[in-house]
Amino acid sequence: MQQSFEQTLAGKYAQLSARLQQAADFVMANPIDVATRSLRSIARDARLTPVTFSRMSAALGYENYEALREVLRRSMEQRSNMFSTRVAQLQEQHVAGDHGFHADHFVAVSKNLKSLSASIDLAMLENCVDRLHSARKVLVIGGLGSAGIAEYLTYMTSFIADNWSLGNRVGTSLGSGLVGLAASDVLIVITKTPYATQSILAAEDAHAAGVFVIVLTDNHSCPALKYASAAFIVPSDSPHYFSSYAGTLVLTEVLTGMLASRAEGAALDRIAAVEIRNRRLKEVWSDK
Repeated sequence: MQQSFEQTLAGKYAQLSARLQQAADFVMANPIDVATRSLRSIARDARLTPVTFSRMSAALGYENYEALREVLRRSMEQRSNMFSTRVAQLQEQHVAGDHGFHADHFVAVSKNLKSLSASIDLAMLENCVDRLHSARKVLVIGGLGSAGIAEYLTYMTSFIADNWSLGNRVGTSLGSGLVGLAASDVLIVITKTPYATQSILAAEDAHAAGVFVIVLTDNHSCPALKYASAAFIVPSDSPHYFSSYAGTLVLTEVLTGMLASRAEGAALDRIAAVEIRNRRLKEVWSDK
């Protein structure tokens, strides 16, 4: 499964010259026009030469500009498939005797994980873990489909740290969680297409306060990226009617595992105390 233009650009954007970045920015801002209009008209609107777009395509690894346009066309087709349409497609495939969804989905998820492992910025990952380890407070937010991942991440870290909180838990105020955050704190934003408005606004608010903002998303065009101190674009392609969260789930486990490896004796004491309380409160099953 070929990477989207956004994923390709995210991995190579910093390597482009200023002129090629300008061409790439135009493509990001006008994907429909680029996919459907001639190179000459695109270059004219962007106030760049056609050669600049061809060079940008080559710098990103495409065979030529037309190959880049084809990737955009396929992406448009995928995005036009709203949830209900994709469910209908799955049902039609089943009626037609195509029962291979399970295999297709496993293959897609495996490719996503392989792509994430190969493309992740390890220096950025290490820096994020260091910031999380030294943070005064860590606030995690995730709306819509990302809410469960945000809650799982916060639950995992609650065993080794007491300074993490979930920003949009039911019965709490997101605003109250953001108040008082500063440069010594970290905000983790998990958001995927379609992006939750509260998550974007929270990232903007935290960025303005000097907070270190980590964004986990699925697309280079995610509005929260402009406020990110660090960002991970996680491959999420899938034949499912929802984007796959498998890669995002694995990334959160990587983050917490690396964080635990940096934890000192106090973290071990906390884990032991949590386990004792869990048993005392009968939160976990026991035969005894």
